[in-house]
Amino acid sequence: MKTKLVNLLAIAVIIVSAISCKGEKKNETEATAAEEVKEAPAEAITFVVDNAASTIDWVGKKPTENHTGTISIAKGKVKTQDGKIQSGSFVIDMTSINVTDLEGKQKAGLEGHLKGEGEGKEDHFFNVAKFPNASFEVTGITEKDGKSMIEGNLTIKGIKKNISFPATTTVEGDTMTLNSEVFTINRTDWGVNYGSKSVFENLGDKFILDDIELKVSLKANKA
Repeated sequence: MKTKLVNLLAIAVIIVSAISCKGEKKNETEATAAEEVKEAPAEAITFVVDNAASTIDWVGKKPTENHTGTISIAKGKVKTQDGKIQSGSFVIDMTSINVTDLEGKQKAGLEGHLKGEGEGKEDHFFNVAKFPNASFEVTGITEKDGKSMIEGNLTIKGIKKNISFPATTTVEGDTMTLNSEVFTINRTDWGVNYGSKSVFENLGDKFILDDIELKVSLKANKA
């Protein structure tokens, strides 16, 4: 009897742990008012973003499934001094939204919906016809829990909010790389409200989570 009870308790702990991990938000950001863009000193070195080698990975979630994809970084510049970022900005090509977990008609359908293709669906998500680009501008670099945090203004659909996320930057010769950890934004902070329980009522189980996970991988070459 005791053995059965111990086994049941062990199973319960595993289930609770699994649920907790599933709902965990990775490096959750807090969107605040936009801040002044950081200026680099005159002696800072300029690096130009290599758009072919720079991308943002994303994960969008429903209660029963996730979708994954990428978005291209179109252009940008980063200025460094002594190997540390002093300022920077980059443009995100929202027309490049790519779904990587689906194929064929399902892939094309979801990409079209996210981009706002189809009558009446223009503003469900990102409305790329009206807002073809998003952007990020560095406003500061801080340290938190032993990690370098990049602070900056993220603009999506014309709405600008300040966020921060952990990232590692390296400068080797004429190449600079920036790799963020996975971090989480709340899409409704930028007016991306479709299927959100926090915005609409009576959605039942047909809702989409507000959280979007992002991971920035950026490569830039010395100007």
